[in-house]
Amino acid sequence: MPLNIVLIEPEIPNNTGNIGRLALASGSHLHLVKPFGFEITDARLKRAGLDYWQHLSVTYYDNIDEFFEINKDKTMAFLSSHGSKNHWDIPFEDDMFLIFGKESVGLPKSLIEKHKKQLFKIPLYSEHIRSLNLANAVSITVYEGLKNI
Repeated sequence: MPLNIVLIEPEIPNNTGNIGRLALASGSHLHLVKPFGFEITDARLKRAGLDYWQHLSVTYYDNIDEFFEINKDKTMAFLSSHGSKNHWDIPFEDDMFLIFGKESVGLPKSLIEKHKKQLFKIPLYSEHIRSLNLANAVSITVYEGLKNI
């Protein structure tokens, strides 16, 4: 797998379904960290993921601590509107983990503080918007990574 997409506590099933579809299309592995704001059997998740979900390479984690314990030696980039470097500055490499926070608040502040050197943002060119939709942000970052790998 060229990239790993990690969603920390996703809240909106349609976004997760679309990101699952993107993961399959891009040859990426999806990592979903609980708690979720929906049930994995949610019809909206399945509708957004269509009939592709069964083909998806996905790993589920009970919580954020379990995710980091299992993947502690992996190369990671954290995406947040609080980043000071742009997403195209990520030193993309094969099997890299791209970490995204939940839709309402993004990454936990503890992760932002702990991983400042690995924190990146997608630039926004309007003061009228705080952030992009999660599925859009993942798409932009994954395909930038594929271009660079």
